[in-house]
Amino acid sequence: MRVKRGVTTHKKHKKIRRATKGMTKAHRSSYKRGKQAVIRSLQFAYRDRRNKKRSLRALWNARINAAARSHGTTYSRLISGLKAANVNLDRKILAELAVNEPRAFEAVVKAASKK
Repeated sequence: MRVKRGVTTHKKHKKIRRATKGMTKAHRSSYKRGKQAVIRSLQFAYRDRRNKKRSLRALWNARINAAARSHGTTYSRLISGLKAANVNLDRKILAELAVNEPRAFEAVVKAASKK
């Protein structure tokens, strides 16, 4: 008995069509171009999930540095002071404190500058 593959093909095509929702022109209407676009978009998504971590850390460092300088120190002196004082706050939390809780950040700077 021969096997007809229409159901499988339609399912595959439907999956690609759902993934290309929001794309324009041939990426949306053509299965072949749509599949290429989906593969490419997934590659970008994978790459940029890693790049996001990189760019956020750079943003946190800039915020910490700006806040540290307003308290009379620098980023590198603050970080080394925190390590010497054995204060275990990561950069994400330090940046959050610098922006939203200036008094708490000031206390952290004082703790780091004691040594």
